[in-house]
Amino acid sequence: MTASSAPPLALSNVSKAFRVAPAGHRERARIVAALGDVSLQAGEHEFVSLIGPSGCGKSTLLKIACGLMAPDEGEVLWHGDPGAERLGRIGYMPQNDLLLPWRRLLDNLVLGPEIQRHDMSEARGRAHELLPLFGLEGFEGSYPSQLSGGMRQRAALLRTFLAANEVLLLDEPFGALDALTRRTMRTWLLDVWRRFRHTIVLVTHDVDEAILLSDRVVVLSPRPATIAATIAVELPRPRHECLLSESAFAAYRQRMLTLLGVASA
Repeated sequence: MTASSAPPLALSNVSKAFRVAPAGHRERARIVAALGDVSLQAGEHEFVSLIGPSGCGKSTLLKIACGLMAPDEGEVLWHGDPGAERLGRIGYMPQNDLLLPWRRLLDNLVLGPEIQRHDMSEARGRAHELLPLFGLEGFEGSYPSQLSGGMRQRAALLRTFLAANEVLLLDEPFGALDALTRRTMRTWLLDVWRRFRHTIVLVTHDVDEAILLSDRVVVLSPRPATIAATIAVELPRPRHECLLSESAFAAYRQRMLTLLGVASA
């Protein structure tokens, strides 16, 4: 595969273990394997979701992918190049929104361009342009404490978008939201993705969410995570919440729950 035809992001045979400090002074430190020989890729404009048991290493996988953490074995390729610098070139949104409480919304949104020493007038103009699409128009002067949970998550995602990265890694962005807000947010995310066509890798515990959003779903095993299956979701787009009640959707749900060892409801 040539560099020009390579996917934007690929992980090849990645493994990672951590040294865990002992609980008591008489115990020895132990080694906990988080990832075991994981290989996956995210193609151009593709939406890929990762699902797996709690603690199986999904968040670790994203941190390795974006360059925040190095693998013990294996490599990460950026457009086919294993030596390319990824830190700062891949957008990463952790589980918590991490909005700075002392900065107003607009100042939070342009934090990335500010750190990268980009033209701040241009960055603020771009942020203002996107506020309506992200449902934040009129709140640019608000502090994070004055925003709802859904608004904070949209703000965190807009901040990630404004970093102008072609690949976005989202670590359970809706996990802390109530069920109704979560449904609204994932429909909104589909609309944003259709418009901008970034490559997105999403970590989620919600099987329905993974099916609804994704082109492919990667199912991970318990720790140390290996890939149990990669499932192409061949449901037509655009997709809406009404799909959840259809038999084709139910078939995907049952297959993934079986792989996860979970009995269907």
